[in-house]
Amino acid sequence: MQRKSMKNSPCAIARTLDVIGEWWSILILRDAFQDKRRFTEFQQSLGLAKNVLSSRLRKLVDNGILEVAPASDGSAYHEYVLTEKGRSLQPVLTALNEWGEAHLPKGRRGVSAAKK
Repeated sequence: MQRKSMKNSPCAIARTLDVIGEWWSILILRDAFQDKRRFTEFQQSLGLAKNVLSSRLRKLVDNGILEVAPASDGSAYHEYVLTEKGRSLQPVLTALNEWGEAHLPKGRRGVSAAKK
């Protein structure tokens, strides 16, 4: 089933979820806040198919959450860097983490723990 776009919704939560509500996008942002910048770093951390990762990164870039920058080491690669708009999502991710820590059993393994 195809998701309905909420980008024109009068509800700010719905509009926000239209941009970052897909769970891989949230996990990409988590990794970006943990200083992952390269495609291969995201892929290794998440175990995500290249086409799906490319699509999610492109959407985050298109919406001004991430930007593409030359690699910080001077190599021919590029990196995905949080923009000011992206950095302003930190309290959202912190709240999700705190809620999960408070309300989900510690024995459950999430994506990041299962892939290590």
